[in-house]
Amino acid sequence: MLFCFQFTRRLKSSRIQLCGSGLSFALGALSLFLMTGNAASAAGPQPVAKFVVALKPDKNPEVLRAEKTQLEAFLSAKLGRPTEAIIPLSSTVIIEGFANGTVDLGYLSATDFVNARSRGVVDLLLVGQFADGRNAYDSYWVVKKAAPYTAIADLRGLPVAFASRTSTSGFVAPLFDLKQRGLLGPDSSPESFFGAGNVYYGVGYVSAVERVLAGEAEAAAVSYYVLDEDKHLSVEKRAQLRRLQTQGPVPSHVLAVRKSLSPADAAALRSALLALNKPENTALRDKLFTTRLVAADADAHVATLAEALALARQALKQ
Repeated sequence: MLFCFQFTRRLKSSRIQLCGSGLSFALGALSLFLMTGNAASAAGPQPVAKFVVALKPDKNPEVLRAEKTQLEAFLSAKLGRPTEAIIPLSSTVIIEGFANGTVDLGYLSATDFVNARSRGVVDLLLVGQFADGRNAYDSYWVVKKAAPYTAIADLRGLPVAFASRTSTSGFVAPLFDLKQRGLLGPDSSPESFFGAGNVYYGVGYVSAVERVLAGEAEAAAVSYYVLDEDKHLSVEKRAQLRRLQTQGPVPSHVLAVRKSLSPADAAALRSALLALNKPENTALRDKLFTTRLVAADADAHVATLAEALALARQALKQ
């Protein structure tokens, strides 16, 4: 025991020195780690190896698949990195993708953008601008050409189809119009006008129109271009329909990026997408996004939606 004690006493100073040396090393290593970590944080998010772009499921699936392939090839070439385009079943999936970092760029309705922005997961990249210079468009109620209706008021108690629960032109705008016309109370659901069991929500414009063509709904709420342009429906199907009523204006669709994307990657995406405005690329741009793509102020773009969205949220609670 004495030997051990003396041994310990003899080594005490050197042990302290050893511990001090080890402590100095550990502190130095910790400082280096923290400095490296702080440098990485200061540098911000790292560049992505592959961009993931989410498109709205608002067209015929076969058409969307063809456009998806073209967009992948175009962006991969412009960005110099692989790009994958996906077509989720709903905008909710796209917003979750922004939140968990699995979606870098998304094509959203103005309503979807507001919902994603309220969660702090997206930034506005570009918006659609129409030929008349507006960053807005019209919503239509469409019916079969031979239908006897002359106004939306004629559809009281009859089955209708909305494009989806989140579509700006296919739900939010027409619902707000019903309120403005005095056909729907501020705390009422669409069923209070159209009747219980008479309201269908699709997964895009085409699904709502197909309901009308099949005789399962008397009218569908959609964007104007579903009827007026040859992008979503065949010529034969459009010939069977007519516009019943117009409402709006509706803020145009947007291209949004996840908030956690690096500024450099966001700038690269903006530059690549703006290249779609060049004459040689407008055919692809119009198939994918319908309009010219331009920069815009996020607050100004969706300013008119606040009251309409509040009504829509209340209606869906009923």
